[in-house]
Amino acid sequence: MSFFPSTKNAERKKYQPNLVSLMALCANNYRLSLRVQANKTQVGELRSFFINDFLSYTIIVNEVTRYTSLITIEQKSLIGLHTLNKALNSSLHPRMTIRLYHDACMAEVISTQDIQQVKPRYDYPNSKMHQQDEKQQVNQFLNEWLHLCLEFGQVPVELPS
Repeated sequence: MSFFPSTKNAERKKYQPNLVSLMALCANNYRLSLRVQANKTQVGELRSFFINDFLSYTIIVNEVTRYTSLITIEQKSLIGLHTLNKALNSSLHPRMTIRLYHDACMAEVISTQDIQQVKPRYDYPNSKMHQQDEKQQVNQFLNEWLHLCLEFGQVPVELPS
């Protein structure tokens, strides 16, 4: 008798995304994104948040259309960047591109550092070792970034001259 299940008889269940959870997360990310952007909604405008002396986030507006906007949020770390190799430097500067759907009040991560288009589900295992629920995870990570910016971020204030 074997303690390991037989792969012949047992069928592996395919991962099914939890759409209710993902949609709620995207709606929450939309509200947080608008708060983080404040009034910076025109193409090319940016807003920076300084968490501490070594960590900051920059949000850039890349595109604005009638019903959507495209923004990029990037983490910048100031820890010995001149001595790091390119791969390590890239890992210290994670970046996400987010599509804001104004008519649906949703924000969705459409690309991240190593993924050009985040799919709703990945087969596992796969060649790039993405998780089956990668879309849920990157949207949750965006949520945590937005909360961090709103809770601990300091914004430089422009004083009138």
